[in-house]
Amino acid sequence: MPVQTIPSMKKRSSSHQPVKRVPQRTCVACRQVDDKRGLVRLVRTAAGAVEVDPTGKKAGRGAYLCPLAECWETGITGGKLEHALKVTLTRERKEELMRLGRDLIKENVGG
Repeated sequence: MPVQTIPSMKKRSSSHQPVKRVPQRTCVACRQVDDKRGLVRLVRTAAGAVEVDPTGKKAGRGAYLCPLAECWETGITGGKLEHALKVTLTRERKEELMRLGRDLIKENVGG
């Protein structure tokens, strides 16, 4: 008697590759969802300091902002970043983060 193959036991074709998902994040200022790499991550470290995390891999609580001046303005001076990171920022630290944001925005624009 010939051996019959069961349809569920057939090998899948090698051309069917699963689509890799791109991580999505939300800007805390404008609430737009974008690819993780399209946003800038800010992180609250274990020491309580808030830093820009260009790698997106630093340990700590993170929040994301679009690389747009209005999002940095709203996020930092409007208190949305403080709320997301559960931290209170000094006026000096807010100004420093705004400067860092302006520098990042200039780099993204290319000038």
